[in-house]
Amino acid sequence: VQLQASGGGLVQPGGSLRLSCAASGSIFSINHMGWSRQAPGKQREFVAYITRDGETNYTDSVKGRFTISRDNAKNTVYLQMNTLKPEDTAVYYCNANVRSGGKNWYQNYWGQGTLVTVSS
Repeated sequence: VQLQASGGGLVQPGGSLRLSCAASGSIFSINHMGWSRQAPGKQREFVAYITRDGETNYTDSVKGRFTISRDNAKNTVYLQMNTLKPEDTAVYYCNANVRSGGKNWYQNYWGQGTLVTVSS
């Protein structure tokens, strides 16, 4: 199973970006999917997750600005980021809790990360 994240880049404060993360490989089903981020010199932190049924949860600092969604048919999770701030600058990592074909348990997988830089 592989997760491929995309959509990062340079954006001015107040701008928007949409991140995507597609899971591929031998996938039987995906439970929750989510995003974390790691700013320079800091530990990785949780940003948002979404369950298979669409329930969501966000860290307080992004509530009202970020929206997580998913397309179960495409095994893809999205993160719409609006009103971006310089403190949102980080490498964003996606993760998915996946049951692979032939297995009876779920395993967490991580994408390679995509850099988001918010600067004027």
